[in-house]
Amino acid sequence: MASTKPVGFTDIAPNIDRVIDEVETVIIGKRNTIKLLLTAIMCNGHILIDDVPGVGKTTLAKSLAKTLGCTFKRIQFTPDLLPADVTGTSIFNQKTGEFEFRRGPIFAQFVLTDEINRATPKTQSSLLECMEERQVTVDGTTYSLPAPFFVIATENTLEYHGTYPLPEAQLDRFMIRLSVGYPEQAEESQILESQAVEHPLVNVRTILSAGEVLDLQRAVKNVYLEPSLREYIVDIVRATREHSMVALGASPRGSLNLSYASRSYAGISGRDFVLPDDVKALVEPVLAHRLILKPEARMRNVSAANVVDEVLSSVVVPC
Repeated sequence: MASTKPVGFTDIAPNIDRVIDEVETVIIGKRNTIKLLLTAIMCNGHILIDDVPGVGKTTLAKSLAKTLGCTFKRIQFTPDLLPADVTGTSIFNQKTGEFEFRRGPIFAQFVLTDEINRATPKTQSSLLECMEERQVTVDGTTYSLPAPFFVIATENTLEYHGTYPLPEAQLDRFMIRLSVGYPEQAEESQILESQAVEHPLVNVRTILSAGEVLDLQRAVKNVYLEPSLREYIVDIVRATREHSMVALGASPRGSLNLSYASRSYAGISGRDFVLPDDVKALVEPVLAHRLILKPEARMRNVSAANVVDEVLSSVVVPC
């Protein structure tokens, strides 16, 4: 596939490899997971990590923020958390006789919303404007969030007591959804050894600056996606809407996110053009959480991942 290398393209893969190597000193044996997270970050996307407790979700987020040189805030979502606890609130200053806006923890470049499904829908919805428009509106005044700005949310969907499932509008704003998973036996043994004296997160180095992250994001936008692959992405997304087990398929935002992520994944892999395999690797993490299945799908033990696999096998791959 012919293409023109964009300015700064040669800097993408080497820098991302350095970031992955550094994060792997803390999160052992999850190189592909880290690569997927960075794929979303390089195209300014938000991430939802859905997994059981204790597999390193929070540690992974902290490690990424530190290696990327971004300011970091963690918000523990609980049932009594209020929207103002996330975005901030106006407080009356008795000295000046005026209201002053006190910024909430959302005003950081890298925000970890831990156990997002434990907060009420009202509090969850306070993230919608932040994630989509990178801004916060309080008392009629709009405040811009810092750049780059990412939300990494975690949830444990195996535990339903005291949780509030994320609405479709919220899920659709996450570029990718993935799981960390348990480590292999040898990797788990290595984790025990690495944390025998102190947590390796203490010694994680900053590899990039926030400005360099923005530069790499601009470079990724110039990775070439040829028209036949663009149509391939559209065909895949449209096929999710026509599947017999799907009540509501992926939205046009899903098409856009799959396109952005494919270019980012190709750039991170050291190429300035997208391959069909790049698209295939991202279909499940980008699209599966956007599908609403019909009631009979659960009766037949059909999951969103099963639907995605069937869609991929049914759509013709461009030559």
